[in-house]
Amino acid sequence: MQLEMEQHLIREQFEAIIQSGDRQQLHNFLNDQNISDVAVLVEEFEEHESLIITSMSTNRAVSVFKILDTSIQKRIIHELPPAKAAELLNNLPPDDRTDFLEELPGSAVRELIKLLNPEERKITLSLLGYPENSIGRLMTPDYVYVYPDNTVEEVFATIRKHGKDSETINVIYVINEQGELLDDIRIRDFILSPPEKKVSELMDDRVISLKAYDDQETASEIFKMNNRDALPVVSNLNNLLGIVTIDDILWVASEEYSEDIQKIGGTSALGAPYLDIPFFKLIRKRVGWLIILFLSELLTATAMAYFNDEIAKATMLAMFIPLIMSSGGNSGSQASTLIIQAMAVGEISIGDWWRVMRREILSGLVLGTVLGIIGFTRITLWHELMQQGIIEDIYGPQWLLVAFTVGSSLIGVVMWGTLSGSMLPIALKKLGADPAVSSAPFVATLVDVTGIVIYFTIALMFLRGILL
Repeated sequence: MQLEMEQHLIREQFEAIIQSGDRQQLHNFLNDQNISDVAVLVEEFEEHESLIITSMSTNRAVSVFKILDTSIQKRIIHELPPAKAAELLNNLPPDDRTDFLEELPGSAVRELIKLLNPEERKITLSLLGYPENSIGRLMTPDYVYVYPDNTVEEVFATIRKHGKDSETINVIYVINEQGELLDDIRIRDFILSPPEKKVSELMDDRVISLKAYDDQETASEIFKMNNRDALPVVSNLNNLLGIVTIDDILWVASEEYSEDIQKIGGTSALGAPYLDIPFFKLIRKRVGWLIILFLSELLTATAMAYFNDEIAKATMLAMFIPLIMSSGGNSGSQASTLIIQAMAVGEISIGDWWRVMRREILSGLVLGTVLGIIGFTRITLWHELMQQGIIEDIYGPQWLLVAFTVGSSLIGVVMWGTLSGSMLPIALKKLGADPAVSSAPFVATLVDVTGIVIYFTIALMFLRGILL
């Protein structure tokens, strides 16, 4: 409540200053606000977004620009005068600038790169040269490095000289004359050491690094395991190229999570905020999976056609088809979602497939038994009500066999659903595909088709020669 009142007050003050037209007052007002509050103003007052950016000091404008949505960043860069756009882009950290540029069409990137000064242009072109989704796209060349023969006093002189432009000075990197990474040392170790002590005496040779061409998800896992704020990025020859910071990894994790959720829901990854993506592009992202799922569901009709004679002889079996199909699909969707999430956070790997299979077979057996007992009980209670003349008799004298058929089918279908839902993501991962594409709708469709086969196969076992 307090936060909402403060934001409301900031909006009122901003509107009053805008109406007054006092640029100096606007400059002072914006420079006094929190970065996040200024970002909210940019989002709420679209007609003034470029004015807000140009009215602040360059450092604060960069800080606000970094946390805005890509769609807003594109609008602002388009609206700004070339000189101001150049100033903003030149002062953006290289990794943030690269993230922004890679979202733009090639023609726009070429024009904006021309605005960069020679040094920043060289850095940006280097970062853009790495494959999309590689760690090289995330790294920044702004870091502090020293040599093994430097003293602690010399290290602090280097920090004072270069630390201002560095992404972080929590960790100092040690390289040799060839540029090879030797170690990384926390700043606290230098602070607690005497000035004359050499860097080589503080080294423990236990450096953890990332490869520039590795996938960004690899970095996420390594950060999680080692509890670091930043990690060095090296070439295949172990030359230090840059560093990746935890804020970039959190952004990657958020992007990956969004993509996986969209894929699990049965769509292609949107790659942009929902309201910003063009309508027909949104349709293209969704229609492909819907067509695939629709064609897959046609197999369900084929399976049912195969058992037409059985359905004609015992029409009561048709009443339970939605029950059987939905139970199998739901259990498969559950298992698929759990396994995809566990794989995404590193809780299980491909090598755990046997443990997962055993666990899901047992889970399917228990869950299927629970649903089977409920289904069996429902038919039994229904029969008792029919015996008392409360409702119409729809099961006939073979009600007990029908109950056993439904109960047993639920066990079989739920077991198959959990097994399919758990093994499909692992199989896709093994084949090099994204496990998230084994979406819940896809698993449900697969289990629908096979569930019909399981149901009527069990029905034939119990009712052959009696109803069938």
